[in-house]
Amino acid sequence: MKNLITLTLFLMSIYSCQTQKSKSWTLVPYPNSISARPGTFSFDQGFTISSTNSSLNKTIILFKKKLNELEIDTNIKSNQIIEVGLVSADEIKSEAYKLDINKKRIKLTASDSSGIFYGLMTIWQELKFSKVKAIPCGLIKDEPRFAYRGIMLDESRHFFGKEKVMQMIDLMSIFKLNTFHWHLTDSDGWRIEIKAFPKLGEIGGKGDLTNADGPVKYYTQNDIKEVINYANERFIEIIPEIDMPGHATAANRAYPEYSGGGSEKYPEFTFDVGNESTYRYLNTVLEEVAELFPSKYIHLGGDEVHFGNENWSTNDSITSLMKHEGLKSLVDVEHYFMERMEKNLFKINKNLAGWDEIVESNISNETALVYWWRHDKPEQLEKSLAKGFNTILCPRIPFYFDFVQHERDTVGRRWGDNFGTIEDVYSYPDSSHEFSDQEINLIKGLQGNLWTEKVASEQRLDYMLFPRLIALSESAWTKETNKDLLRFEKNLSSVFEFLDEQSIYYFNSIDPLLRAEPKK
Repeated sequence: MKNLITLTLFLMSIYSCQTQKSKSWTLVPYPNSISARPGTFSFDQGFTISSTNSSLNKTIILFKKKLNELEIDTNIKSNQIIEVGLVSADEIKSEAYKLDINKKRIKLTASDSSGIFYGLMTIWQELKFSKVKAIPCGLIKDEPRFAYRGIMLDESRHFFGKEKVMQMIDLMSIFKLNTFHWHLTDSDGWRIEIKAFPKLGEIGGKGDLTNADGPVKYYTQNDIKEVINYANERFIEIIPEIDMPGHATAANRAYPEYSGGGSEKYPEFTFDVGNESTYRYLNTVLEEVAELFPSKYIHLGGDEVHFGNENWSTNDSITSLMKHEGLKSLVDVEHYFMERMEKNLFKINKNLAGWDEIVESNISNETALVYWWRHDKPEQLEKSLAKGFNTILCPRIPFYFDFVQHERDTVGRRWGDNFGTIEDVYSYPDSSHEFSDQEINLIKGLQGNLWTEKVASEQRLDYMLFPRLIALSESAWTKETNKDLLRFEKNLSSVFEFLDEQSIYYFNSIDPLLRAEPKK
C-alpha cells in the first residue's frame, strides 16, 4: 500500500510538471525565452517587494499601485517575496530583464530601471489577463528586438487633450512601447505654447480640420511638463515634432511676416527660408521646445514641401538666397534649410529627426534619425541605410493607422486595394524585408502613425489604434522566431476584456461584426 501511494505521488508530480511546461502565459508582447518549473507563486495573501536600490522606488510604487487595483495586498509582511535588483550591463542588456520565479520568491534583475519596469509589467499582465492571483514558476529571460518602439499621434488636425494622451501613454507602457512621437504642429493647428510668440497658440491653435472656426486648443507649457513627467515614470520618451519648412499654415496665420507663401491648393504653406528673421524666429521656438523635452531629438518634419512652395520661385528673399548660395532648384533650397536647422539644433544640444525626405540633404548620418514612411518608395529606405542613417520603419502600409483595417470599413484611407490589417502589422517587417546584418543594425525600430484627418473623436481614435498598437508592440519586441500569430490572437481575447474595462472602443479583430465603425 505504501509503495502504491509513493507511485501515485510520483506520477502526480510528473503530471504537474508536464502541466506547467505546457502552460502558455497570457502576455503581449510575448517574452523571448520562457522555461517552466512546477508550481506557482501566489499573490492571494499579498506579498512583500524589496530592493536595495533607491532609484527603483518610483517604479516599485507604480507597480504596487497597479497591483492594489487588482485587489492584491502590497502593504503586508509576507513570506511571498519579490526581490528587485540591478546588475551590470555586461550581464543584461539595456531594457532587458530576468525573472526567476519560485513558489516563495521572485528574483527580478535588470541593468537599468526600464528593464525592471518591463519585468514588473510582465508580472502585472499575467495577473491581470489570466484573472488568477498566481503566476507560474519558471525562468523568463527577455529583451526587446528593437530599441525604438513607437506611436505617433497627430494633434494638429484634431486635438484630444492631455487626459487622452496620458491614457495612451499608460497603455503604451503596459505593452512595452517606449516612444511617443507627438506631432504638435501642422497646417491645421499649432498645439504648443511658445512664450516668446504667444500668438502661435492663441491664433495658430484656433479650430481644426473639421471646423476652422472652432475653439482655441493647445497645450500650455505646464501641460507639456505634466505629460512628460507622466511618460518618464513609464519609461516612454516623447519626441516633439515642429513641422518645417512646409505644413506651416497655422503658424503663418499667427505670424504672417515669416510666411514663404504657398500654392492655390495649399496657401501660406511654407516658412520664408530666405529671410534671416525666419531663422531667428524658428530658433527661438526650438529653444523653448528643447527646454521642455528631455529627448535628444526634435523632429522637424521636412516632408511634402513641394505641396506648397510654388511662391518660393518668385520670393525675392529666396531667389536672392539661391543666387548667393549657388542653389539651383527649390529642392536645393529645402536641403539648405534643413542643413542649417540641424546646425542650430546642435547648438541647443539636440539632434535632428525627420521624415525620409531628409536623406537627400547633407546632414549628419551619425546623429540624425530618419523615419521611412513612403512604402511606395523603397529606394528611400535603401538610400537611408546605404548612407548609414539610423532609421525608423513606419511605412504607410501597414503602419499608418489612419488606413482602414478591415474590408468592410468605409472611413479611412486605402492605397489602391491595400490597407493595414492587424495581421499585416503583426507580420512586419519580416513579411516585407530581408535586411543584411549591417542594415539591421541601422534599423532602430518600428512606429505606428495615427494621422487624424479622418479621426475627430476619441471613440474613433481608439478604434483606429487598437488592437493594431498591441500587434505593433509584439512586432517590435518579440523576435521573429518567437512570434506566433495564433497565440497572439488567443491572448487578444483577454486583452480585449481589459480594454473594455478602460472604456477603449477598439476594433474587434476576433469578431469584426461586434463593433460598428465610428464615422468621425
